[in-house]
Amino acid sequence: MLNMKLVAGGVGVGAVVAMGALGAVLAEAPQPAPAQVLSQDEEPTMTLPETTTSTTAATEVETPVATPEVTAEPAPTP
Repeated sequence: MLNMKLVAGGVGVGAVVAMGALGAVLAEAPQPAPAQVLSQDEEPTMTLPETTTSTTAATEVETPVATPEVTAEPAPTP
């Protein structure tokens, strides 16, 4: 019985090692970002998304106070 457990444990460890090695081999390395080359006459420019305008928040809360639909009797206390 002990030999069977040792064999099963060895097979499990071997499977974990094989999966790790296979994952390391098949994993793709991240590609480096392309370098932007500017000539001496060009100035660097920034591209920004569209700007949004914000308004001031309302001074009064529009949500009414929530009230429970069902009320229950409180539990008796000893």
